[in-house]
Parts: sequence; structure tokens; C-alpha cells
Amino acid sequence: MNVASAATGHALPVAGGRATAGEVWRLSRGHRLRLAAVGLAGILSTAVDLIPPVAIGYLVDRVQTGTGDLGTVLTVTGVMALSAVLGAAGTAVTIALATRIYHTVLAALRERLVSRAMLLPRHLVERAGTGDLISRSSDDVTAVADAAPAVIPALTVTACTIVVSLAGLAALEWPYAAAFAVVLPVYALAMRWYLRIGPRVYRAERAAMSARAQQILESQRGHATVLGFGLAEHRHRAVLTDSWGVAVQSIRARTVQSMLNARLNLGECLSLAAVLVVGFVLVDHGLSTVGGATTAMLLVLRLLGPVNQLLFVVDTLQSALASLSRMIGVVTIPTAEEADASMTQAGQAGRAGQAAQAAQAGQAVQAAQAAQGAQAAQAIPADPAGAAETATAVRLRGVAFRYADGPSVLDGIDLDIPAGRHIAIVGPSGAGKTTLASVIAGVHRPDGGTVTRPRRTAVISQEVHVFAGTLRENLTLAAPDATDGDIRAALETTGAADLLELSADALDTVVGTRGHPLTEAEAQQLALARLLLADPELAILDEATAEAGSAHAERLDRASEAVLAGRSGIVIAHRLSQAATCDRIVVMDAGRVIETGTHDELLTADGTYARLWAVWQAGQQIGASR
Repeated sequence: MNVASAATGHALPVAGGRATAGEVWRLSRGHRLRLAAVGLAGILSTAVDLIPPVAIGYLVDRVQTGTGDLGTVLTVTGVMALSAVLGAAGTAVTIALATRIYHTVLAALRERLVSRAMLLPRHLVERAGTGDLISRSSDDVTAVADAAPAVIPALTVTACTIVVSLAGLAALEWPYAAAFAVVLPVYALAMRWYLRIGPRVYRAERAAMSARAQQILESQRGHATVLGFGLAEHRHRAVLTDSWGVAVQSIRARTVQSMLNARLNLGECLSLAAVLVVGFVLVDHGLSTVGGATTAMLLVLRLLGPVNQLLFVVDTLQSALASLSRMIGVVTIPTAEEADASMTQAGQAGRAGQAAQAAQAGQAVQAAQAAQGAQAAQAIPADPAGAAETATAVRLRGVAFRYADGPSVLDGIDLDIPAGRHIAIVGPSGAGKTTLASVIAGVHRPDGGTVTRPRRTAVISQEVHVFAGTLRENLTLAAPDATDGDIRAALETTGAADLLELSADALDTVVGTRGHPLTEAEAQQLALARLLLADPELAILDEATAEAGSAHAERLDRASEAVLAGRSGIVIAHRLSQAATCDRIVVMDAGRVIETGTHDELLTADGTYARLWAVWQAGQQIGASR
């Protein structure tokens, strides 16, 4: 994949020129005949537009020689009027065809962008920031949409005009074409300078817009936190800083445009001077007529407009291409499913390599493992009963992870979760529980080690979302083919059948921001029902019932148990009552596994879990006494 590095360390990738051109060419499939028609209409319209300069030159010669009369003037005027009508019609056809093509292609690209964005691995989006993704799907789409109506027709018409006009000059008198050709290096140097400077400036401008969007989104999403901790001024300064960054990059882009304009003015001045000098010499030596020189000047004037327009269109095109490459950079990112498949293959290759090394090294492997006692001690013991017959749903070996350039969050995690068993992960705040769940789920990729998990894995976090729509639409997101009977059964299983009584519309009841608001407990039950319909092999509940509060704890615990029944499950336990019902408990601290066992085994061991349980029990008693 031809993808260039992004402007910022963790921004989503930006497609290279070859990848961008390839994707646009692929999207234009089915429009090739229309593209050919655009080119043909452009050539015909520009060829007709050559008639007025030639007609004026002819008229000048007739007047100079005294052979012209009123009839000649009327005839020439009629021909020019007809050519203007035909040229306008040809240009209209060109623009209409080009507009239809770019609207269709842009719509297809926008759909692909949104579809791919919904399937991106979450770790990429989280590291880059949602502002980057939103900027690409809004600001960049707008930039391309605004540029396309001007760029595509102008490129077609301008290119045809330049080719046909140069051919006309050469047919008139080749020295005129040569005079103009001598000045072309000025334009070429201007273009070379611009192509070296412009793209970098526009990419920086788009990246600055992404950073500003990220700051605004973070401030809006954390509005309550910002107010609660008095961070309004801090966030205001951050938004101002990034907004000023956008202004600085925009000024640089406009400066580049002004410098390009100065170079174009120089080229225009030299072109006119060169053709005037050549025309004077040719007429003085009887090699051309005054009418011929007039025609040549009019053709050059006609050329200068399209040449300058072409370069300015290239300026607009560069800005649009910077946005287009950012959009296609998203389209070409492997989806979460593709990334999972790649990770699985890498894990299988890694395990095969380890097996080969073990076979070759023999006893040396055991010695190396003994030397790594601290890491080996973290491995969960095999299931005591029938371990050989029990399939493994999740396997982690030497997993390490850190956020960006921060400290290590996970360090050498070895973990086996038998298929069909339920594992609780507990520990103090900051122990790495949620990060471990994210790595297992594929939200984050480990910096070291391997992760093997089922293909169908679903996660519910404590930040559940109710989509604006009907109950049915909220639930069939996870299972589009689910029947009303399936949906009702899922709601019954998770204790959320009461949601059907919110209104007489039952499953057609509108919930969310535009309908019936749901309590936190109801929202979590809805999310659990959605997971049940998705029917994953592995379900990860990352404190999925923590936000509902103790009033609904027992009800939500029952719903969670019902959802986990018959499948492998990982529970990041906020309430230790959840952990106590799991088959096995993993205790974490400082990114490491420090204890494993059943609830009773860990209480008997009188270690970290026993102390956490005692503190939790005391808190429950205090809460009950109030």
C-alpha cells in the first residue's frame, strides 16, 4: 500500500500519489465513455473558439488593403456570433458531463470513506483521535466537493485550449509558436516551484484543521469534566492555540498562491513582448501581414488566460488532492477484520517458530524459562480437571503494551482462558484491567507478545450508547437478520422486557435523543441484549454494568450472567460480587498478573484479592446501614 507518513505522530495515514490515482481510476470505472465524450466535446468547443481571432485578422487585412466592405464586416460578424454560440454549447456539454462524473465518483468515495471508517480498528482511531477522522469525513470532503466543479471542467477546457491554440499559432506562422514556446520555461519553473512547495503547505493546513477539530471535540465530550474541575480556561487556550495554528497555515497557503501569481504575471508579460517583437519583425520583412500578426496576438492572449487558469486550477487541485489523499488514506486502511486475520496469522507463525525452537533446543528451553521466573510466574495454571480436553479460547504470551511514548501499562502478560469459561479480572484502579481487555478485544495492538482470540469477539464497556431510533433498530445493528421473536427473547433474557412497554409502539418505540430517554440501567440492558443477538464466541464486559449504580446491581448481574451463558467470557469487575461468580479470577496490579484462582482459593490465600474483598464487603455494609 502506497501510503505516506502522516503529519502527526499518530494521525491516520495519508495515501501517496500512486495510491490516490489508482483509487480514483478504480472509482471512475463505468464512466470511461463519458470521460472520452468530455475530452471530445472540449476539443470541439475550443477549436470553434479559434474562429474569432482568425476572423478578426482576416478583417484587418481586408480593411488594410481596401478590399473590405459592409458585406464583409457583416459576414465576419455573423461567423463570429455563430462560433460563440457553438463554443458556448460545447463548453456547456463539457461541464455538464464532467459535473455528472465527478458528483458520482465523489459520492462513491464518500460512501466508501464512511463505510471503511465504521470498520477501522479502534486502536487506530483512538490513537489518531476522532477529530482526525471527522475532519477527513467533513472538511476534506467539503474541500474536494468545492474544488471539483472548478477543477475538472477547467482542466479539460484549458488543456484543450492550449493544445488547439498552439496548433493554430504554428499553422499561422511557426515563429509565433516558437516565440511563445521560448517563454514556456518560465511557466514550467513556476509549476516546478509550486509543486515542490504547495502540497506540503496544504497538507500542513489540513493537519492543523484536524488538530483543531480534535481539541473542540474533546472539549465538547468532556464538558462536564471541564466545568467540574475548572478547566474551561485551559481548554479555551488549547482551542485558541490550535485555531491560531490553522490561521498560520492558511496564511502560508495564501502566500504561496500570491507568489505563484507573481510568477504567472512575469510569464504573461514576457509572452506578449516576445510575440509582439516577432510580429513586428515578420511584418517588417513581409513574411506576415498585419492581420496575421493581429491573429497571433489574439491567439496568445487567448492562450494566456487558459495557461494562467491552468496553473491556478493546479493550485486549487493541489489543495483538493491534499484532502483527497487524506480521504483515500482512510479508505485503504485494513479493516478491523483484516487486521485480526493478519494478527492471527502472525500469532500462528510465532507459535510455530516457538515450537520449532523448542524441538531444537530441548532442555535449553527449560533453562531459559527458569531464568525468566518472574514472567513464568504470571502464567495461569492449567484447568485442573480435563485440561487436555479443554480448548483454549484466549491465549496471551508475553504481551506488553504502552500508550504512545508513556510508561509500560502491561508487562509480560501470559494468560490462558479455556473455551466456555468465565474469567474475572480485578485489581486496583490503574492496574491495567481495561487495557488488557482492550488488547484481548483487538482495540489495541500489543507492543510485544502474541494474542490469540476467537474471530467473533464482542465488547461492552461502561460507556454504552443508545442510538437515536427505534428499539428494533438499536438491536438489529448487531444482528440485521434477527426476527422480532429473536429481539423479544433477547430483551426477556436480559430482563429488559419492560422496554417494550415504554409506548404502544413496542419494538417501534423511538428511544435516544429524539425519543424516550433511557436510564443508565436500561441503556446497559439494551447493550447486553444487543450483544446476546450478536452471539459472539467471546464476550468481554468491561465494567459494563458499573454506571447503573447499586440500585440495579443485582438485576444487571443476572443479565450479565445470562449473556455469558454458553460462551467464553471476560468480566472486568467493578463489583466483586460479579468476580465471585466467575470460574476463575485474575488479579492485576501495575500491569502484571499477581494472583489467579477461584474465589474461595484466593480468599484462603489471604493475598491482594482477599484484602480487596474485605474492603468491598465493608463498603457494602456501610452502604446498607445508611
